[in-house]
Amino acid sequence: MLRPFLSLALALVLGFACLAQTPTGVIRLRVRVKVGESNKGLPRKRFFLIKGSLEQHKSLIEAIEQQTLETRDCFYKRAGASQALIQWLREHDCESVYCREIDLNDIEGPKAVPEFQQALAVGEKEFGSRSLAQKWLTVNLAAKIRDGFYRQRQEQLRRLIKQAEQLSGAPVLSVMGDRNGTAYFTDLEPGPYLISSLIPVELGNQRVTWNCPIQVKAGDLATERPYLVSNRADRNVKCVGVEKPLPVCELAPAALR
Repeated sequence: MLRPFLSLALALVLGFACLAQTPTGVIRLRVRVKVGESNKGLPRKRFFLIKGSLEQHKSLIEAIEQQTLETRDCFYKRAGASQALIQWLREHDCESVYCREIDLNDIEGPKAVPEFQQALAVGEKEFGSRSLAQKWLTVNLAAKIRDGFYRQRQEQLRRLIKQAEQLSGAPVLSVMGDRNGTAYFTDLEPGPYLISSLIPVELGNQRVTWNCPIQVKAGDLATERPYLVSNRADRNVKCVGVEKPLPVCELAPAALR
């Protein structure tokens, strides 16, 4: 006879505990961009969610808008990279050589990348095996060619995230979109937030930066209409990025230190 009463008591306790919890919200981010005549989801780009209002983060937004980061092409040209490598990175919007597999077509034939060929040759002498040299090809690339641009961007992100967290007093959340440009921020406390790219995203001959306020309400669900982000204004777009032309690269590339 005691067991049914214990089960009922446990159910009541759990029920009251659930009621006592603050309801949380979810943001379903959907990023679509227009480049030329093409309108598509923006894949594999990271967005950040910063707690607080637009006014609270005025100095952060000024820092974001005034930053002078090199473009990917300018960085690699200044690093002395071949045009073939620059094109290889550009084809899949890569920040480093780790973002896609280096296959046989990248080493042999008309699209061969000289840096990959040289690294493969060094690896063959070191490992005594062509297949092993190809597997470990990236270790024989110069650091600035391998992931120098990525590391430069990460350092800038760390500075901006630190500034945002000092202003908000809360951790900055981040998500990376899938191949369709969809991502989720979950378990959010109700209140004002700022959705930001922090650093510019390169689109064609433009670079785009997003900084948009959003209000999260208790019980907001990801099954509701997504929060649409784009580089162009439209009736359904909630967050429009600021576009600026890509800067012209220096005419005389110099080796990076």
